[in-house]
Amino acid sequence: MTTILIVDDEPGVRDLLHDALENADYDTELASNGAEALDAVRRGNVDLCIVDINMPVMDGFEFLERLRAHDTRTPVLMLSARDAPDDVARGLRFGADDYVRKPFSLEEILLRISAILRRSRSDATDELVLVCGPIEMNVDRHEIRVDGRDVDLSATEFRLLEVLLERTDRLVTREQLLREVWNIDFDSETSVLDTYISYVRRKIHHDDFAPITTVRGVGFKLMSPDTQR
Repeated sequence: MTTILIVDDEPGVRDLLHDALENADYDTELASNGAEALDAVRRGNVDLCIVDINMPVMDGFEFLERLRAHDTRTPVLMLSARDAPDDVARGLRFGADDYVRKPFSLEEILLRISAILRRSRSDATDELVLVCGPIEMNVDRHEIRVDGRDVDLSATEFRLLEVLLERTDRLVTREQLLREVWNIDFDSETSVLDTYISYVRRKIHHDDFAPITTVRGVGFKLMSPDTQR
C-alpha cells in the first residue's frame, strides 16, 4: 500500500489530511517539522511527502533542500499559506513536484496526489523510448539523455517533457498539459505550468538547440531539429 508522509506543525491540518488519506486507502505517517520528516524518509517506505512550508525547527524549504541532496526520486507536494510567487518558485527550484495553496480542498489534494504518483510510476513491461533530435527519453526507466549526457529531471518535469515529446511538432494547449500532467480539470492556480516549462528549458536547451517554443496564449510546441531549420 502507498505510504504518504504528512509534515505540518498544525495538529488540525495533520489530522484532517490523515483522515482523508486513510479514507482514500493510503497509509500515512505524521511529522510536525522537517527534522522529524527527514528521519521518517530515511527509515524508508515513504512513497510521497506532503510538506508545509512554514514550520519550526526545520521549515519546508530546508527539508526539501536536504532531502534532494540525497534523494531525487521521492515526490514532494508542498503546502503554502504564502501568496508570494517567489516562495512557490523557490520550492519548485529545490525540487518540489507540485504545490497547493492553503486553504485547500481535500478533493484537490487527492487529485494532485494521484497525478504525482501516476507520473512517478510506470507499470509498463516493454520499454518505451521517445526521441527528438539529441533528446532520448526512456519512459519506463525514467531516464533522459541529451547529446549523450544524462539529464536529471523531477517526476513532474519528466512527465511534462514526455507529453511534449509524444506530440513532437504539434501544438499542445495549456489545458491539455494541465490535465495530463497535473490532472487539473477545474479553475486553479496555473502559473505552475510556466514555471515548469522554464525549468525543463533550462535543462535541455543548449547552444542552437531550443526545441520548446511558446504559442502565446495557447500552449507550447516541442519542435524537431528538421522543423526548426
